[in-house]
Amino acid sequence: MLFAHDTEVGLHAAAGLVNTASGSGAGTELLPDPAALDAFLDTWAFTGDRVGDLPELTAVHALRAELAQMWDADTDGVVAVVNRLLQEGRALPQLVRHGDWGWHVHATEAGAPVAHRMAVEAAMAVTDLVRTEELDRLGRCEAEGCGAALVDLTKNRSRRFCDASCANRTHAAAYRARRQRG
Repeated sequence: MLFAHDTEVGLHAAAGLVNTASGSGAGTELLPDPAALDAFLDTWAFTGDRVGDLPELTAVHALRAELAQMWDADTDGVVAVVNRLLQEGRALPQLVRHGDWGWHVHATEAGAPVAHRMAVEAAMAVTDLVRTEELDRLGRCEAEGCGAALVDLTKNRSRRFCDASCANRTHAAAYRARRQRG
């Protein structure tokens, strides 16, 4: 493990959120309604209060666009986004333990709006990347037509694709091109 468990989960959840946008790796909107947002929050084990209405969904959609900036910005740009998210979310880091999770950091109250909690979780995770000079672990899928956000936590930084489908498609296309050349 390169980073603390909550950091790794926070990074993957942020990438997962970025990739729910239409035009991302999925191609279609994956959070079209509050029920889809609720399922996403369950998938990534977000705790705390949920309203489950359209304003909550709209706030998460806005956050998603902000998080996407971190995959394409230089270090100073990422730091600006992180600091803004931490300030707007009124982050107050504290150690907590609940459920099957050992000690980890929560930086918002359970009653804070979902978008604020998600923003602060992502910002705290990216903070660890900035502090360890590991921002190159945030990348984009190299498959033609994809460009989904990905988090490369491999030891040798070899992850190039968001999932096996993109990798297989790219490798099959390269194989066909080699065969065609003779």
